[in-house]
Amino acid sequence: MNRRLLGLVAAACIAGVGPAGAVDLVDAWRAAQAHDPEFAAAQAARDAGQARREQGASLWRPTLQLSGAVGVGTNETSTTGARFSAPGFGTVDGASFDTSVTQGNLWRWSLQARQPLINRERDASRRQLELSADAADLEWRATQQALMLRVAERYFDAALAAEALRVQRRQQDAVERALTEVRDRFKLGDVPVTDTHEAAARAEAMRAEVLAAESALQLKRSALADATGWSDAQMQSLPLPDGAVPQDVAALQQWLAEVRSSNLQLRLLAANTEVARQEAAKHGAMAAPSLDLVAMAGQDRLSGSGAYGSASNGLNNSMIGVQLNVPLYTGGYRSAREQETLRLADKSVADTERHAQQVAQATRTAWLGLTVGASRLSALNEALRATRARLDATRLGRKVGDRTTLELLNAENDAAVAELAVQQARVALLLDRLRLAALAGQLDETQLRAVNAGSNAPPSN
Repeated sequence: MNRRLLGLVAAACIAGVGPAGAVDLVDAWRAAQAHDPEFAAAQAARDAGQARREQGASLWRPTLQLSGAVGVGTNETSTTGARFSAPGFGTVDGASFDTSVTQGNLWRWSLQARQPLINRERDASRRQLELSADAADLEWRATQQALMLRVAERYFDAALAAEALRVQRRQQDAVERALTEVRDRFKLGDVPVTDTHEAAARAEAMRAEVLAAESALQLKRSALADATGWSDAQMQSLPLPDGAVPQDVAALQQWLAEVRSSNLQLRLLAANTEVARQEAAKHGAMAAPSLDLVAMAGQDRLSGSGAYGSASNGLNNSMIGVQLNVPLYTGGYRSAREQETLRLADKSVADTERHAQQVAQATRTAWLGLTVGASRLSALNEALRATRARLDATRLGRKVGDRTTLELLNAENDAAVAELAVQQARVALLLDRLRLAALAGQLDETQLRAVNAGSNAPPSN
């Protein structure tokens, strides 16, 4: 019954995102989270990273070890030249003692507790594990933001391709109507034959453009399906945001400072640099000595018979104290390893600076896209209104004979191009806002919902 209920719930959820056009950008992102294998791998790495924190904490906790053995053993001892003394026997020099147990029964156990007191190598290892856990979390967040951007780009690519096909099909219908009208008027002797040739040529060109747009749409939808797992039916209607796009953008230097301190990739590289430095610290001179508090107890027993008859040997030992370990000479390994890791840390610093330059350049590009894109979008909207007005005037002029068929077809084409240009400019502006937020480590589902509504608030600084 539970499995059946879960199946019904799942079916209802799937039915809720059907071919009727109920999917949008946020739906695409949520579908991608459950479908993208790279994101699933990053989540698993993040979970593994959390376990490293516990590993690091355990390095400074006491350890307790119990060992035991049961088997068959042989023990022979021989002592000569010993001094022997006992009550009633006096003292005898030159005494000899021999014991022998051959293949006797052996029992052995030991219990040892150890608490590190001073150990620079353990401290560096603990720090490395903590940094590794931080890096796993940063990598997961970076993968999450990269997936958001990838889904947004593929979603808008597919939506724009569908819009382009819709506009071109509408233009194709207009050209076909114009062709039919021109042919009818040519039969009546109202227009020259050149008008029919021009309309026919434009109709064939539009047919080729529609076929190319259909192919482009299939490719864009296929890319979106790879990211989300959606079917063709679910991607039949992908709405484009049509709300007002805010034009307020913080100063470039403010964004550069925010990106320098909060960019996830830069923070990940900084964590890797610190890991390399801690690895060098593990092999430095200060990390060589270690001091542990040690407590131990144990017992060995061997009983059986040997060359002198039945015998039993027993050994009990226990101790508590501190143990100092100082490696005096390792053949140059520690110093060579320290130099290697120090150079790797230098390399990591250089890689971080190189990536910082690339991130700064990407920030400038996105920022300029926002600042210039807002003005560009406003100009394209004005151009769209002008081309529509021109199209209306050309249609009227064509009816009264003041405009040719070619002029009407050109006006139809210019209006279609201007309409698509506005949509493309709006999408480019929204994507630049998402890219800028991602560069500053601020991209999340709230940003996607705002973009989805077409009136996204600017990322906070």
